Amino acid sequence: LGKVAKGRDDRAETKRKLREVGDKIGRQIAKDYVVYPALTGRAWKSTLTANMTANVIRNLWTNAVIFCGHFPDGAEKFTKADVDNETQAQWYLRQMLGSANISGGPVMDFMTGNLSYQIEHHLFPDLPSNRYAEIAVRVRELCDKYDLPYTTGPLAVQYFKSWRTIAKLSLPNKYLADTPDAAPETASEHGFGGTAVVDPATGRRRGLATAIRENRRVRGLRRTLGMR
Repeated sequence: LGKVAKGRDDRAETKRKLREVGDKIGRQIAKDYVVYPALTGRAWKSTLTANMTANVIRNLWTNAVIFCGHFPDGAEKFTKADVDNETQAQWYLRQMLGSANISGGPVMDFMTGNLSYQIEHHLFPDLPSNRYAEIAVRVRELCDKYDLPYTTGPLAVQYFKSWRTIAKLSLPNKYLADTPDAAPETASEHGFGGTAVVDPATGRRRGLATAIRENRRVRGLRRTLGMR
């Protein structure tokens, strides 16, 4: 859309894609609001109402699931420069750090089509979704081993944080309580420069998970001192 607005797109290709999307939308509308109601004869009004209600519920639910997988606190932001020329290992790291899961057990997994495992979905896009729960155990073990954050939480909490993030990111950076790279809603690796790789006291590996906790502690201390 940005290229289209600036006139830098291939107009022929853009028109082709628009026709493709338009055809798809037209077929869906015809199926839900013309064909199916017509097939039910005199009950067409109730069928039309039922289809409209189902589509609204589906869209609201899809919105919640997708937002919870990408926008709550803990899901990192990345710029185009971060993505350009990244290695395969960095690609995997970005998929994990830029995603978030929804906790809730088998029922939630079923209701979300296993997209409650958004981290695993990003890491292994070709893996059948019914294997996400199994592979999630191994992903968490790797996160613990290398001290990497594994962002997950209840649906209501993640959805609230997602909208809070969107609201905050709609404002200029000066309105953030922390720097653009260190704030919970816009965290990135740039906010943790200078963090020791190994804890000199324990000899344990220090990664992003430890850096985030330390950063949170320091922010809290600064706010406390500021209040005093």
